[in-house]
Amino acid sequence: MTLSAHLGSLAAAAHIAITAAFAVRALMQRHPPSTTLAWLLLILGVPYFGAVMYLLIGERQLGRRRGSHARALMPVLEDWVRQLPPGMLSPHDNGDRWFSIRRTAQGAAGLPSTIGNRLDLRSDSSAILRAIAGDINAARHTVLMEFYIWHPGGDADLVAEALINAAARGVTCRVLLDAVGSAAFFRSPWPARLRGAGVTVVETLSVGLLRAAFVRFDLRLHRKIVVIDGTMGWTGSLNLVDPGCFKQDAGVGKWVDAMARIEGPVVEMLAGIVLWDWCIETGDAIASVAPGLANAVGTRFDDGAEVQVLPSGPGFEGEGAQRLFLATLYGAREEIVLTTPYLVPDEPLFLALEAAALRGVRVTVIVPARIDSILVRHASRWFFEPLLAAGVRILQFHGGLLHTKSVTVDGSLSLFGTTNLDIRSFRLNFEVTLVVYDPHFTQALRALQAEYESGSRGVDPERWARRSTRARLAENAAHLASPLL
Repeated sequence: MTLSAHLGSLAAAAHIAITAAFAVRALMQRHPPSTTLAWLLLILGVPYFGAVMYLLIGERQLGRRRGSHARALMPVLEDWVRQLPPGMLSPHDNGDRWFSIRRTAQGAAGLPSTIGNRLDLRSDSSAILRAIAGDINAARHTVLMEFYIWHPGGDADLVAEALINAAARGVTCRVLLDAVGSAAFFRSPWPARLRGAGVTVVETLSVGLLRAAFVRFDLRLHRKIVVIDGTMGWTGSLNLVDPGCFKQDAGVGKWVDAMARIEGPVVEMLAGIVLWDWCIETGDAIASVAPGLANAVGTRFDDGAEVQVLPSGPGFEGEGAQRLFLATLYGAREEIVLTTPYLVPDEPLFLALEAAALRGVRVTVIVPARIDSILVRHASRWFFEPLLAAGVRILQFHGGLLHTKSVTVDGSLSLFGTTNLDIRSFRLNFEVTLVVYDPHFTQALRALQAEYESGSRGVDPERWARRSTRARLAENAAHLASPLL
């Protein structure tokens, strides 16, 4: 046998062994059937490439180090929850309409619902950045921050200057940033300036070829949280970016976001999430970075709102955000309004939207007319036709890239935070969602959604049904890839 024949036989044997190994590995994971089938087709149909792609993004691997840190922290988290003052927790029992939502959220992450909170909804991005900088300038003890994107320039730099000033006053400042989302920030002079001033800046979920073999490289820290002195916080959809300086060449217009400024006991939960992420990344003991965490509970306001926090992502059992959204949609009786930049629901959520419309609930989905991902744009539009047929009203926002993630239900319950209505947010990203059991905040959020509606145009079912064969082909091809997104 010639050398080329030997090499050919070895290559064929290697292909069979690699294909079989990764096919078995995919089958042994608890993926949804559609996801498993998509991976098997890729592994079997595209030699070597399919196996490499599965190695990179096929499983939600946290990595041995991060996984061990998470396991060590879980008993600490449970003990911390047990020490929370009973007066800050919701007294509602199973006779309350939203009791099942509370149980769903708490069952997913262990965090109970809190009462006596004040929330102030903000939607002017530049004003939000200036307000965050102002709050940091008033900090006396600690500033905790974690963000997906910090992009230098414009009003985002005011936040950096405020951190430098706070550290100079002796305030402990910790900033956790996603390595991919904040890549431009880490290439800028700002990290050195901040660290030189005494601000601790940590890069999380870094990527690399060697690391990709052990940790899924596209797991992303998508949370946006600021906590000051343990008693005041911010969360929502806005990254640390000035819309006037961010992605100006993307062709989608200005990014449109909203944040909530929060005071009250629920801020303690937000602080716990940031510290959880911090300790998993650094390996620090939570007692060393936050001694007496449960003793810094914010003031309870007599007229305040009931709010619950749901952190979600790899490391938490199940898919808590998906369960919360499903329970919320099935609990609606009159109206559901959702805003999301990326509409790529999995099958259970898609069916829940259809079912709500079919049982007579007014369902409105507001999405941007243009988004920054071609693949997601086509995958999203695949869902339009069946949703429209079920009676869902779909509006396309033309005032920029609508980035606010929100759900209002029957004028009395709202979900607000960082979670998109897509598979990535439910399975791969580290997210945070506020569940607000309060008609006042929900009505304020509904009014903001109405503003988005006024800048939108509805998708006409008849015109949409006449779209070109080329458009349908692009949507169907993108939809096939959606389980892998």
